[in-house]
Amino acid sequence: MINTLIFDPILEGKLRSMKTYFKKALFLSILTLTTLWGQFASPVSLSAKAESAARAGEVVNIIVTARMDAEWKIYALRDQGEGPIATRVVATGTVVKTSGMVLEDEPIEKYDDGFLTNTRTHQGGAVFTAPVLLKSDLAPGTYDLSVNVLFQVCNASLCYPPKEEVLSVSVTVEPGIARDDHTEMVTVSSVFDESGNISLDAAIDEGFFSFVILAFSMGLLALLTPCVFPMIPITVSFFTHQGETGKGKPINNAIIYTLGIIATFSILGFILALTLGASGANQLAANPWVNIFIAALFIYFALSLFGMYEIELPSALRQYSLKQEGRGGVVGTLFMAVTFTLTSFTCTVQFVGLLLVAASQGQWFWPMIGMVVFSAAFAFPFFFLALFPQYLAKMPKSGSWLNSVKVVMGFLELAAAFKFISNTDLVWGWGFFSHNTVLAVWAVLMLLTGIYLLGKIQLPHDSPLASISVPRLMLSTAFLTFGLYLTSGLFGQKIHGLIYSYLPPIVEGESGAVRTNGASMAEEFNWYRNLDEGLAEARATGKSVFIDFTGYTCTNCRWMEANIFTKTEVKHRFGEMILVQLYTDGGPNHDENQQYEIDRFGTAALPFYVILSPNDDVITTFPGMTRSLDDFLDFLDKGLAG
Repeated sequence: MINTLIFDPILEGKLRSMKTYFKKALFLSILTLTTLWGQFASPVSLSAKAESAARAGEVVNIIVTARMDAEWKIYALRDQGEGPIATRVVATGTVVKTSGMVLEDEPIEKYDDGFLTNTRTHQGGAVFTAPVLLKSDLAPGTYDLSVNVLFQVCNASLCYPPKEEVLSVSVTVEPGIARDDHTEMVTVSSVFDESGNISLDAAIDEGFFSFVILAFSMGLLALLTPCVFPMIPITVSFFTHQGETGKGKPINNAIIYTLGIIATFSILGFILALTLGASGANQLAANPWVNIFIAALFIYFALSLFGMYEIELPSALRQYSLKQEGRGGVVGTLFMAVTFTLTSFTCTVQFVGLLLVAASQGQWFWPMIGMVVFSAAFAFPFFFLALFPQYLAKMPKSGSWLNSVKVVMGFLELAAAFKFISNTDLVWGWGFFSHNTVLAVWAVLMLLTGIYLLGKIQLPHDSPLASISVPRLMLSTAFLTFGLYLTSGLFGQKIHGLIYSYLPPIVEGESGAVRTNGASMAEEFNWYRNLDEGLAEARATGKSVFIDFTGYTCTNCRWMEANIFTKTEVKHRFGEMILVQLYTDGGPNHDENQQYEIDRFGTAALPFYVILSPNDDVITTFPGMTRSLDDFLDFLDKGLAG
């Protein structure tokens, strides 16, 4: 009976949910209780001073000292677990040209029963060193600058709410030219480290407009990820139908669609982070019921585009829209925006992962600003994809060729539907909509599209073809060729990396090994599925540990496996490492793997790569998908050298 309870996955899931609930409830209760005690003085005493005088254009160290009784502790600056607020020290002033990396005493890292996670703390006091570079045009004299210190203090039984204090520091500027050995420091205001990882704190410290520019840039870069492409045909076909039916003005529909994407992406992502934690968006993207819903929606639209039926609002909404002209189209447009959001959560890049982690830890301002700006850039091209089809549908004599466009889009939507069906298959383990099954379906659909364009298939709204235009013939040839190319993949031919990334991975039986574009990763290397086993092997061999945080439903993960992992240079370096794959959306211990990524590395993004030393120290990390082989090789070389 005891063993049954221990290994019952349903009971285990319930216990895990209860654990998460009590964790958040405990944290909120502590903050609420201590807020009522706000009249008591903080047990932390802060002071700050300049380490020495300096010349204009030189670096001066600001020493911040936190004093408290031995029973109290404050949290370290970096690598904090979920729950406690990391300390932040920022020196600012009119005399400061730029700030450097704040240094601290070596923190104590251990498991915290109150927050149910590993934390890094300073017990009984701490000293922080904040270097600042003075402006080069300062006249000799004494200047004041401000040091903002954000901290949270706890003891064994309670925590005070986070508190921010502003300290004033006097800096003496001596006469003389800046000395070369007094001008260098490690900068922190660089948003990207040498491995390409984003520092959210550094991005915030850069200021509001710099943060907005970063968020907008990340949104544009996310458009280059493969998981965006399935939404292109469904957007075009939906708004082609909107243009034909004349529901709403084209510009209004496009604006509503864009704003709907921004609103649902930001609000839904924020709510998921607060309720389900930092991995909420990933959980939603991998949820089999959500994938079934999206697949059913794509099939529903595809059959409509084939002419099987017309999509109309329910009768009650139709009667309502007759009284309020134009609003009937708003409902469908917003519905499409929600669908776009659900599919795009699979594009969670490192920046959004960091924002969701921050939101799950109680921050709201910067994560919300980041999500809104990121989603605005992400949605921007789809404004035009929504706008142009509506105008095309209104062109004279557009009926015949526009119907052919709709049918072609229907075939593409039907193909996209099987991508989401296969996601459900992977999570639930049916084993039916496998790699070869989906590949065969796609091959048939592409061949049928080519035959349709030749006029050999007639659908309900098609007009008879007296002749075939040259563009139509060329397009038909492209689809037929593509269909034959996909067919070759069923007979051992390697499929191009971009196409391969949309196909479900080839999972080899109970081992869970994944084939990479026709070649099993397990055939060349031994990939561990448990980190403890990988670390044990690393300690025995002295090799570094490469961790691949991945997912069965992660399109960007498949792209990396097909386009980067298969390179000879990468394989050579993999051979010198212990390789570990941690799936976060299915398989054994996926919940624990996901939480480990969040707690230790502060992100929920997929894919995400880490190299550890045999002693479990972090050597370097790599933020997800890249199209640059050189960047990935530099990351691996740094891990091997460390």
